[in-house]
Amino acid sequence: MNVFVTFTLGGIFLISVTTFIIAFTPLREFIPGYSSTELKRNATKLAIKSDSLETALKQNEAYIRGIQKVLKGELDYAKFDKDSILAENTEVPDGLNMKATDVEIKLREEVAKTEQEIKEKNKNKKKTDKK
Repeated sequence: MNVFVTFTLGGIFLISVTTFIIAFTPLREFIPGYSSTELKRNATKLAIKSDSLETALKQNEAYIRGIQKVLKGELDYAKFDKDSILAENTEVPDGLNMKATDVEIKLREEVAKTEQEIKEKNKNKKKTDKK
């Protein structure tokens, strides 16, 4: 019985030590399915960089299309502006409702009212300070 208990406890100990070593050391990178943290970090950086490059490419393409319109005479030169071309490129997703709701309108009115009250108080304070 002692031999059986000793081997069982020894086996459990070896399994737990092996699991601990694999889970908390760089050895886990050698197991299929686990990727290194550096690889994940690099993949995230590349995804962010590709997204920003894609946005820059869209802006440059819009700018070039605008220049082509000017060169072809389809657009007046006076109306040509890089900012207007970039603003033209901003896309609003389909199905997006940009209209203000009643609650938003009420909130805006309350904020405007509060701002006016604050301005009036500041004017009154300046008048009393001058006296």
